[in-house]
Amino acid sequence: MPLSLRLSIADTLTLGNATCGFMAVYFTTTGILIPHLTGSDETGMARHSAATAVILMLLAAVFDLCDGLVARKLRSSPMGAELDNLSDLISFGLAPAYFVLVYGMVADDAHQRVSALAAIVVLLAVVLRLARFSCVTMKDGMFQGMPSPFGALTVVSIVLLELPFVPTLLAIVGVAWLMVSRVEYPKPRGVLAVAMLSWIVGAMGLLAAWAFDAPGGQLLLQTGCALQIVLAATIPLFATTRRVNTFRHNRREARASQVH
Repeated sequence: MPLSLRLSIADTLTLGNATCGFMAVYFTTTGILIPHLTGSDETGMARHSAATAVILMLLAAVFDLCDGLVARKLRSSPMGAELDNLSDLISFGLAPAYFVLVYGMVADDAHQRVSALAAIVVLLAVVLRLARFSCVTMKDGMFQGMPSPFGALTVVSIVLLELPFVPTLLAIVGVAWLMVSRVEYPKPRGVLAVAMLSWIVGAMGLLAAWAFDAPGGQLLLQTGCALQIVLAATIPLFATTRRVNTFRHNRREARASQVH
């Protein structure tokens, strides 16, 4: 095969990312939406399917984390960047947006059309963020805007927290705004990558406990979702504070140089 069409190990991991995103949509449809439309009362099935869908999104995030690490250590094919963006669009754009859409159809206090609009906002935010990532050069080690995997997991956490409809909607739109914002986020490398991987594995365990109705599973899941949302809200505050402090420091140095 031509060199441009050969898949590397990193590309294979990226395709695993896309597969997980597609299967998350599948389980959301077959386990949550279809039983709701057919009037099924099997709440256990919906819980298992919701947990499976979110676990698949978490697994997609693991693939996304690992393909970058492997590409830096070994090599990536010329298609690597394009495959990564397309896979991220499926797993962290389509899958969470569809999850929000289905939430608006099955939740008792939700409004379907408003939820559909929120789902579109999430999807377009990821599309714009990925397009900007391909065009804008950032300083090494930083992202501009909330990374789409982190944003997708935050959106899903907001839905699973089962807050009233209006706060849920506002929080989802807020996450979409953070994804297209200019707030800087550190890239998951070294210790941060290990911490992120540990957090994902822990989240999978919480979802499994919730799905199988383990003692305290509901409380554990809500605690994990709340921590994810707090983390998503805290990082921009730290980034903004650091940016303001850097600006003040540079202005003091400029004034000091003028005096001397």
